[in-house]
Amino acid sequence: MKLVDEAEIHVAAGDGGNGCVSFRREKYVPFGGPDGGDGGNGGSVWLEADENLNTLVDFRHQRRFQAQRGQNGMGQQRFGRGGDDVVIKVPVGTVITNLDTDEVIGDLVRHGQRLLVAQGGLGGRGNINFKSSTNRAPRKATPGTPGEHREIKLELKLLADVGLLGFPNAGKSTFIRAISAATPRVADYPFTTLYPNLGVVRIEQHRSFVVADIPGLIEGAAEGAGLGALFLKHVQRNRLLLHVVDVAPMDGSDPLEQVRAIEQELAKFDPGLVERPRWLLLNKLDLLPEEERQATVDHIIGGLDWQAPWFPISAISREGTEIVTLRVMEFLDQLRAEALEQAGESAAEAEHRAWREQGGLEGDPV
Repeated sequence: MKLVDEAEIHVAAGDGGNGCVSFRREKYVPFGGPDGGDGGNGGSVWLEADENLNTLVDFRHQRRFQAQRGQNGMGQQRFGRGGDDVVIKVPVGTVITNLDTDEVIGDLVRHGQRLLVAQGGLGGRGNINFKSSTNRAPRKATPGTPGEHREIKLELKLLADVGLLGFPNAGKSTFIRAISAATPRVADYPFTTLYPNLGVVRIEQHRSFVVADIPGLIEGAAEGAGLGALFLKHVQRNRLLLHVVDVAPMDGSDPLEQVRAIEQELAKFDPGLVERPRWLLLNKLDLLPEEERQATVDHIIGGLDWQAPWFPISAISREGTEIVTLRVMEFLDQLRAEALEQAGESAAEAEHRAWREQGGLEGDPV
């Protein structure tokens, strides 16, 4: 299914039910008194992340979501029933923005994670709440409060460990085909990839990572040129960027300048992306004569003064692709180990702080 990664919807929570004015009237009970019940609360609207979804295409057909109104209160101290909530399923990785304020109100990154986007109204109070020693027959009740209404924007940012960058026709789709079971479209002309593709690279039974193939970027992408501008946001979540470089461009351009152009677009879109770990994949070496390959590699690496890892590969023949996947897996394993160690230290610090707040015990380590 073609990726749809943006949608705008209207969500409306249910209004609260009105409180009731009622008096108990029964035979042989001359002073029954007030017995009007409260109104029920209105239903709320929630967003829930679902890992079985990978697109926002459903919101092209349904853009309005309305939760149920709370029932009005009734006599005999009967309270109104609360309105049912509405739960909207969205893909994992969806960012939610309030269109009225341009404020990001949530980011759903885990399966089952929920976000309240419209709070239901509160039910009104019935006249049973207003009786007192000086007011034994109150004829007062309050209406329910209205539920929230919001215009929100849903924006899907793919959750992938690794993102592929590069000019159109650099060989990104061929590379992801070579290392995973993904089958993106491949052709000998630019802009073959029209939307991101995800591929799972499995190293061993319990060791794998996800790669996102982002449509090709060109100069001016950050300002809206080409197709990549629509999808640059997807690389913001990637922990590692693989920059695929065509060492033998069809138009005769300098690969060195293409790398610099991509760097400039990343900096314009999000300066933090330039600081993200980024490795070079010098692709299509099979198109160069043996005697020219080393000189081309030296020209690119030396001209950039490149300090990060780089790999000479041929995606179409899969030459050098295995070592890339192994190195990526090692890098991601190291990041995960550091994150776990950090989390462990944080937990220990929290436990120690709680111990200190409770006074501790003499002789315990500080």
